[in-house]
Amino acid sequence: MTDSSEFLWYIPNDVTAGHRGDSATVNHNSLETLTEHARALEDHGWKGALIGTGWGRPDTFTVAAALTARTATFEPLIAIRPGYWRPANFASAAATLDHLSSGRVRVNIVSGQDNLAAYGDSEGDQAHRYARTKEFMRLVRRLWTEENVTAAGEHFSVEGSTVQPRIAERAGRRHPKLYFGGASEAAEKVAATEADVQLFWGEPLDGVKERIERLKALSRDLDRDLAPLEFGLRITTLVRDTREEAWADAEKKVAEMAAGQGGNWQDHRRTVAVGQRRLLELHERGDVLDDNLYTAPGKFGGGGAGTTWLVGSAEDVAASLRKYEALGITHFVLSDTPYLGEIRRQGDKLLPLLRR
Repeated sequence: MTDSSEFLWYIPNDVTAGHRGDSATVNHNSLETLTEHARALEDHGWKGALIGTGWGRPDTFTVAAALTARTATFEPLIAIRPGYWRPANFASAAATLDHLSSGRVRVNIVSGQDNLAAYGDSEGDQAHRYARTKEFMRLVRRLWTEENVTAAGEHFSVEGSTVQPRIAERAGRRHPKLYFGGASEAAEKVAATEADVQLFWGEPLDGVKERIERLKALSRDLDRDLAPLEFGLRITTLVRDTREEAWADAEKKVAEMAAGQGGNWQDHRRTVAVGQRRLLELHERGDVLDDNLYTAPGKFGGGGAGTTWLVGSAEDVAASLRKYEALGITHFVLSDTPYLGEIRRQGDKLLPLLRR
């Protein structure tokens, strides 16, 4: 791996114990438990962690702020939704946390459908949803990098707006990076023009290669006026001491999922997005694709990053991740359950192989 590649984890902030097969505990969402995860990430070589969003789970930004205050280097990748936030409110909150944490904030913009009515939001069809997202991202970036901003868009407007505190430039970083996902045509147009990092789910290498090439072409065709788009991979990595042990554990987990015993709660089936559908259809090509991309979890309740798993020894999984890096992936968001134990295991066994 190159020095430019970054490795983050995933911290669950969901009130449903057993999320993605994790151990059900009474204090699943306590500050002490979540802080233990964040500090373990610091101690075992991780840059930070994605913290997910969705109505009905603890507020992502609040969790991120609390964990940032209790850590020294941990960088939260904070998932947020346009509509739940307005651009100026979010730009101010994020600038404040970035200032207080000495530049540790990252942002994941989520446009997937949610229980909008529960928090007073509404949106139209897919075209409307992504047009609003595009406007949100453009305006937030302006508020972070310009003063006295006036903008009157179709969805959002501000007049004479200056966010305080101002974001300090750090080693060429002008503002928190905006991560974005989505595989539909509308989503890819937003990524090509507005995102700093496009996140992919765990697709086979040929699918990721195709999408990177398409997004680069779109960036040219749509006259992107930002730094070149970067690419990331969000995937489950099941790592054990040996290949045989890893596959035995993977097959056992899938058998438990098939029997309804694996904590089958997940949040990607309410309305199946284009990217999720691509993952769910992969098992039709085979239970194992490329060298060790396990698609069977998608048949039995796996969703999002839990739909496909890279399975094997640390050496096997590192080799597969290097192949994604060779395609242009430089941001990796990995995870497996139980989360805390795997932070330590993969931090100690997998990350050193990726940094050689």
